[in-house]
Amino acid sequence: MKPNYKNFYDSLKNTPLESWLETLPPFLQKGLDHGDAEKWLAALQQLPEPRSDSVELGECVKVEGESNPQVEALLRELHPWRKGPYSIHGVHIDTEWRSDWKWDRIAPHISSLQDRTVLDVGCGNGYHLWRMLGAGAKRAIGIDPAPLFNFQFFAIQHFIKNQNAWVLPVGIEDLPLVQNAFDTVFSMGVLYHRKSPLEHIEQLLRFLRSGGELVLETLVIDSPENYCLSPAGRYAKMRNVWFIPSIPTLKYWLQRCGLQQVEIIDLTATTTQEQRSTDWMKFDSLETFLDPEDSKKTIEGYPAPLRATLRATKI
Repeated sequence: MKPNYKNFYDSLKNTPLESWLETLPPFLQKGLDHGDAEKWLAALQQLPEPRSDSVELGECVKVEGESNPQVEALLRELHPWRKGPYSIHGVHIDTEWRSDWKWDRIAPHISSLQDRTVLDVGCGNGYHLWRMLGAGAKRAIGIDPAPLFNFQFFAIQHFIKNQNAWVLPVGIEDLPLVQNAFDTVFSMGVLYHRKSPLEHIEQLLRFLRSGGELVLETLVIDSPENYCLSPAGRYAKMRNVWFIPSIPTLKYWLQRCGLQQVEIIDLTATTTQEQRSTDWMKFDSLETFLDPEDSKKTIEGYPAPLRATLRATKI
């Protein structure tokens, strides 16, 4: 037995995404396969039925309700929690990333999400999907191939009881294409993991309608035009970092893919206050990824993480 997508499938009927009813189910079932899936599913099934309809989709995605020690124990079965924060029936999930900081930096500078259909590629457990609904989005769909993040999403959705946000266990390369289906497409923290960054941008654009908005966040290097760092081996202990462009290079990539009105809306160095180990994510985090004698460098000697967010319009 696996988490049930029936409500999601029902929501696709009579929408531009209806073709997914035939093409998507095999990918979703396969995407949840994992050696710990039975343990995670058992935790979901034991979650008590919420007794409150008080939900806040703000900086801390919060569900008020009767305190129950079982809730915390079951949510901890889904460790590590990387994106948040959440507060569920008095249980504060202090995630590795203060994802609310990123949202607060970019939200004032993107087009209104009111009544929009949104795709978030590489969404983790879906924290930003809830913020998108809180900003007025009609439907927010996230994709992330990591099974654990999908189980975490189902745990949060169990308490929020909102069928307008969904996380799907697929990568963009396996997501059945529906041309021009989304008003806004987000890709945050994905581009540098792709061997072909321009191909990733083009994949995003296929799902975005004409006149729609792409919001892209990625690692960048403070260097001139036509420069791109390709780390030898690891970057900040990450194996799969392929290309880190300068900002002018990143803008050129977007323009070359046919995007217009390319604009930098945020440029922020990642700090150990924004990304850190916590009681809900006990593995190594940014502090151990940096040079202990020079926090402006990674442990490998590269410039420390600097993230740029750009918005652009599809022609």
